[in-house]
Amino acid sequence: MNILIQGGRVIDPANQLDNVTNLYISDGKILAVGEAPDNFSADQIIDASNKVVCPGFIDLSAHTCEPGPSQKGSIKTESDAAVAGGVTTLMTPPTTAPVIDTSAVAELIKDRCEEAGKMQILPMGALTKGLDGEQLAPMAALASSGCVAFSNCRKPVANSLILMRCLEYAATHDLLVVFQAQDEALAKGGSMHDGSTCTRLGLNGIPESAETIEVARCLLMAEQTGVRAHFGQLSCERSVRMISEARERGLPVTADVSIQNLLLTDENVNGFNNDFHLIPPLRSQLDRAGLIQGLLSGTIQAICSDHQPHERAAKEAPFADTESGMIGLETLLSLTLILVEQNMLELPQLIEKLTSAPAEILGLETGTLTVGKPANIAIFDQEMEWALNAETCHSRGKNTPFMDYPLKGRVCTTLFKGKVVYQLED
Repeated sequence: MNILIQGGRVIDPANQLDNVTNLYISDGKILAVGEAPDNFSADQIIDASNKVVCPGFIDLSAHTCEPGPSQKGSIKTESDAAVAGGVTTLMTPPTTAPVIDTSAVAELIKDRCEEAGKMQILPMGALTKGLDGEQLAPMAALASSGCVAFSNCRKPVANSLILMRCLEYAATHDLLVVFQAQDEALAKGGSMHDGSTCTRLGLNGIPESAETIEVARCLLMAEQTGVRAHFGQLSCERSVRMISEARERGLPVTADVSIQNLLLTDENVNGFNNDFHLIPPLRSQLDRAGLIQGLLSGTIQAICSDHQPHERAAKEAPFADTESGMIGLETLLSLTLILVEQNMLELPQLIEKLTSAPAEILGLETGTLTVGKPANIAIFDQEMEWALNAETCHSRGKNTPFMDYPLKGRVCTTLFKGKVVYQLED
């Protein structure tokens, strides 16, 4: 099908493009940008006047919960939520049930994703069998089955020798390892950042050292083994500084941050709103400032949603007893645009953090509007005001403090491989 996207502000950071122009799509790929190709006849014309046209967003951490407890979500429901937020590719962690430590589970996710047919879901394989931190998972076989990275998530690999062997194996096969740094003993029993708000509320805290000690350990191991390392969902200013120093020494290390840790702090937890129970926790104002500085300096390359849908019962308990996490696929664009509103980032810089930068981390050919590449595209109205509510939310989970919150900037159309997979209703 030939599609013409007409009159939009086309932003493609990978090609340093930022112009009001036309985009031509044929056979699911970008055919041309600017002038119409010879003999091009559009089967569909999308009017993008006063809108931004950019590559579809790539989310480095979003839970689809399949296979797993169906009350939380499924590949179909979370795919619907993703494309409503302009996300055309996401990486899902191995904390499924069963864990992604066999080719069968990885292939199941890929098959279900193809059945949904709306976006690309990239499974992240387990670093150790069952995420138990004891035996290496069959990483090479998992990579052959479509796993693009490997992680033990926040499950500990307490034995440093086992972790070393995992990283050596990954380095030998040039596999990407993702660290979600957290020292289990220091974080145990905690439910928010260990600070004055935590003390006032009478909750057990998670100190910054729970992250920074593990970041230091993983950096030392990465340096010794030469593995390609990525640090996901950082929350501490000290972590950013350590990764910046490692990059200056030439280590192949990258990092991302969730949008909630860029916008919120532990002070927002005041009032025991269970939707603010997050892991990693919301940190101090100093940490938030450090994360933003890391984003501006390039130490942190990407922004993710860290989307974690939960059923209502999972959030209906005393704060510390609830399951951590919030949904974020549908609000990812709107929340990141707050950084543009606050003059912290220019719009092209922001789009880079959501498209070409995460694509480069994962070695994907998407995240760009280069001619010949897949036509994964998000079209959004930067000025449109709206609010997410329980009735219109596509995700099965409704757990977010931004429910019914006034937002600005909304995705109007999403294309995946040249097919319209989401269209905002008038």
